[in-house]
Amino acid sequence: MRLKTVKLTNFRGYRGTTVIPIDEAITGIVGRNDYGKSTILEALAIFFETDGAKADKSDMNCFGLADGGDKFEIACEFEDLPASLVLDENIETTLARELLLNASGALEVVKTFKASTGKVEQTAIRCEHPVDQELGTLLSLKIADLKRLGEQRGVGNAVADKRVASLWREAIRDSAAPIACQETLLDVDKGLSTEGKSIWTKIQDQLPTFALFKSDRESSDGDAEAKNPLQQAVKEAQAALREQISALEQQIEASVLDVAARTLDKLKEMAPELANELTPRFKEKPKWTFSFTLDGENGIPINKRGSGVRRLILLNFFRAEAEKAVVGTQRNVIYAIEEPETSQHPNYQMMLMKALLALSSQPNRQIVITTHVPALAGLIPIEGIRYVTRDGAGVPVVKMPETDVLREAAESLGVLPETGMERARGVVLVEGRADVMFLRHTSLVLRDAGHCRSSLEDVGIVPIPIGGCGSVKHWVTLNLADDLGVPWCVFLDSDIGGDAVAVRSIQRRRQEVEGRGRAFYATRKREIENYLCADMIRDETGAVVVFTDTCDAKRIIGAALGIKADDVIDRLWPSMTAEKMIQRSRYLDNGDERSELKELIEGILGLVA
Repeated sequence: MRLKTVKLTNFRGYRGTTVIPIDEAITGIVGRNDYGKSTILEALAIFFETDGAKADKSDMNCFGLADGGDKFEIACEFEDLPASLVLDENIETTLARELLLNASGALEVVKTFKASTGKVEQTAIRCEHPVDQELGTLLSLKIADLKRLGEQRGVGNAVADKRVASLWREAIRDSAAPIACQETLLDVDKGLSTEGKSIWTKIQDQLPTFALFKSDRESSDGDAEAKNPLQQAVKEAQAALREQISALEQQIEASVLDVAARTLDKLKEMAPELANELTPRFKEKPKWTFSFTLDGENGIPINKRGSGVRRLILLNFFRAEAEKAVVGTQRNVIYAIEEPETSQHPNYQMMLMKALLALSSQPNRQIVITTHVPALAGLIPIEGIRYVTRDGAGVPVVKMPETDVLREAAESLGVLPETGMERARGVVLVEGRADVMFLRHTSLVLRDAGHCRSSLEDVGIVPIPIGGCGSVKHWVTLNLADDLGVPWCVFLDSDIGGDAVAVRSIQRRRQEVEGRGRAFYATRKREIENYLCADMIRDETGAVVVFTDTCDAKRIIGAALGIKADDVIDRLWPSMTAEKMIQRSRYLDNGDERSELKELIEGILGLVA
């Protein structure tokens, strides 16, 4: 499941109900100090019951309290729901079939807190549930009660396995179709428990895990900021082994209950009245706790080190996560980071932001950050921006990234365009510095070999890195280019063969750019590194490297040469000759052989033709 929205009702500064949409990859919450950015992250921490995050009575909005309100709410909507899940026995069902989705087709979990104490009053699912009282209580009925109701409604013959509760529910609902529904707050304790087996627990196991990294330092020995990154790894490992853990729990439970039953049998021989009063049961599930930390050689635990050191560990945790291969359908993980720039050198700030962007492109990962730093905010994709400001009454308002909002946010943050356009006759917007070198060298070599009439530099076309097409900095640069009347186009890696989220993002960028009447170029291979020649790499370095047009060539080549993946183009592309460029970019079009890189340079040169 993936987080779709957060809804805050009378929570701290958020009076009434405020809905904050969460992007599928990375969400950047920006705005002035004390406008309610951190409140959103802390509300999520309270909702997901993160260690150390608890609501209290001061979280009730004071104006809502003055108006007679006695509760506040934190609700989360989830999409990308499991195609099926087992709620009872071994029969698969769906949340839609069990009528547990809201009007927009999402799973919406609502936690309500008492204003007087801040304690949870109710956890419920807001859903379109049957108006009919009997149909509305099916999820809380025991198997015997479901059978009785099913027989009364004459559906017994439609139930293939009469031991399965979900089959009885399905048959009863089918017999009552069409079912009139209404918005209902279905209490997870009263409305979703059968035979002592909580359906809610099964749903909870599908929800994302959540980790919050705060900017301020905690003073306790168990400083959460120092421990959370690796502790989160423990949670992920537990989630991945959930089936094995559940099986082990059942074995332990069966073994203990067997001992208890034999004990009662013996007790009956001596005191039958007492034995008959006793019922063996587990009060709660076992807690699988693992406390993990990092100790230095000098014996000083990491949570006692300086905040800068602790944040560096956080940085490299994210770098490790970004590089980890994500295999299969893992449980979704949400990383929330408050002001990642805190206590870090600007170079580390940029490294962390790039690691977060890489991590957000992986499946089953969502990133939510707050930031004040223009350089970081400028890298956030436009669709992920949430601008927090205040209305005339001083109530926090969360705005989506429309044109006027982006202009206001960019001005508020001080996001500036890349320099260089003042001397340009044309501009190519690219993702990073490697792309600049790639285009410049390609145009020079192809010009010298007679394949192109000019180089980019000859005609005054300047490649400008904007940290990702679709970022806030990209938006600012594009608007300045339009204002100056400079012709521009965009060149990006296609990411074909990579993550599907990244590929979809590239397609959105294409639609946006071409929608503005500008040219958009994307590589036919996965990335610019895929155009390198394996023979040239062998001749230059002695390393034999094998890669395809759609694999992660940058990482494969970097690993083979012992250099950073981001340095591969700088290190090797200058050795590419015109012949090798033409050879590595050949493709067939209706039987005709063409050269992609030659056509790319000619297309860009057309900006100033």
